[in-house]
Amino acid sequence: MEKEFDYAGAVKELEEIAVKVEDPSVGIDGIDVYIKRADELINACRAYLRDAEKGLDALDER
Repeated sequence: MEKEFDYAGAVKELEEIAVKVEDPSVGIDGIDVYIKRADELINACRAYLRDAEKGLDALDER
């Protein structure tokens, strides 16, 4: 059974990543890991929003 996507949790994690990336003590190698995770989260959020929009469009068509 697939776990439902937690949009709010993903946004919160993205905000935490932004804070970490802006920290001068984080090296380039550390930033790379955060950027990859942020990319995954952004893609998941976009897919979630696209699906939500399709659901709303389907309701409008009724």
